[in-house]
Amino acid sequence: MTPLPDCFCPVDGTRVSADSLAWCCPVCRGPLDLDFAPTPASLKSLAGRVNSLWRYAECLPLPAPPVSLGEGRTPLVPLKDGVSAKLDFLMPTLSFKDRGAVLLAGLALRLGPRQVVADSSGNAGTAVAAYCARAQLPCTVYVPEGTSAKKLEQIGAHGARLEVVGGDREAAALAAREAADEEGTFYASHVFNPYFLHGTKTYVHEVWEDLGGRLPEVLVLPVGNGTLLLGAALAVAELHAAGLIDRRPALYAVQAAAVAPLAHAWDEGADDLVGVTPAAPTFAEGIAIPRPPRARQILRAVRESGGTVLTVTEDRIRHAQSDLASQGLYVESTGVACWAAVRDGVLGSRTAVVPLCGAGAKTGLAGA
Repeated sequence: MTPLPDCFCPVDGTRVSADSLAWCCPVCRGPLDLDFAPTPASLKSLAGRVNSLWRYAECLPLPAPPVSLGEGRTPLVPLKDGVSAKLDFLMPTLSFKDRGAVLLAGLALRLGPRQVVADSSGNAGTAVAAYCARAQLPCTVYVPEGTSAKKLEQIGAHGARLEVVGGDREAAALAAREAADEEGTFYASHVFNPYFLHGTKTYVHEVWEDLGGRLPEVLVLPVGNGTLLLGAALAVAELHAAGLIDRRPALYAVQAAAVAPLAHAWDEGADDLVGVTPAAPTFAEGIAIPRPPRARQILRAVRESGGTVLTVTEDRIRHAQSDLASQGLYVESTGVACWAAVRDGVLGSRTAVVPLCGAGAKTGLAGA
């Protein structure tokens, strides 16, 4: 069996064995990173490979697992003025979270836990539930009260046990982490487990391939816990180190103005979160994270790329969702945040790609 790379803490360097069920740094309780620096395959060598994210096998820390649902290879379509949209709402569970969930399920299968637990505002929980169902792993998903009824229905349909936690998204996370400390439990955390990030990075590998071996000038990415942005940063670094791109795109992080701790830190010029961000209602429930555990990493990735952090109001989210629907793209309210941020010309003449991360059927129309 191919050995797995070990994890390590980016804060204090503590190492965690690849075969461990530990879900965080045992010293500081922070998220883990993966000791893994792959070399991507050339564009020419990708021809004829499997039509899923597993075509980028050299860059993935696991061999292709038996739980794949054909995830990845979502279309890239033009919107306007050099901006294209990547339709990740066409994934098997209708959100980009499948990219990371398939790696978590594959890792759990390899480690053989007694149970799998996850926490989510909906999409990550749905993805973990689906891939655990495929892998025949018992799964419990913790969600905050107020989670979309359709997302709850989807999680339950996959056979996962639902635990609805009173309070906000952070309350659900704390409940899951308490359960994760039980013996024999695998915490399928899209925030703390670095395998998830190495799944989401395939988003950028696909953009690079579909654009003929290049990337746009700007990658616009929604940020709550930052898993798509941090995955994108990993992929950009891999492609650049291999000489497969000569220029790194700027990373534009987008938050809802109602819950924007990273935007506040950015405006203050801080390297980490500043003060306390209250949890306010927002149509963009999937990125309403008051205290993202990887905040320092997110801010550093944006800063080093020459990017910025943008916010969008509830009205802009609502109008962007309607605008995309008028173009034939029915996207959930969180998933339109990036288009809301750039549709009015903030990019100027620069080329960009925005992700449409979740299907509109999951939440309905904002404000309806």
